[in-house]
Amino acid sequence: VQLQASGGGLVQAGGSLRLSCAASGRTSTTRVSMGWFRQAPGKEREFVAAITWSGSTTYYADSVKGRFTVSRDSAKNTVYLQMGSLKPEDTAVYYCAADPFGDSVYDYWGQGTQVTVSS
Repeated sequence: VQLQASGGGLVQAGGSLRLSCAASGRTSTTRVSMGWFRQAPGKEREFVAAITWSGSTTYYADSVKGRFTVSRDSAKNTVYLQMGSLKPEDTAVYYCAADPFGDSVYDYWGQGTQVTVSS
């Protein structure tokens, strides 16, 4: 499975961005749970959000709950992370990842996209 994340950029505090993660390379990617993670400079990578293969269940870190929304378009093999009310502490490299067995073990990772929120 190859994952390509995009959509990062520079935004002012309070603004919005939508990240995309396109999956390819395996015909069953539509049945793979997907997650978003982020890593800020000098910090460990942390979980942000996840969505099951069916799209029926989503999970969020407390720090983004109510501000971020994860969704997927199975026909396009693409997962989205809509980020709103952005804060400077959301600044990080954002990664998408695939959990092929639904056991919260992410075996495949994208290259990351930089999100910078200015105050």
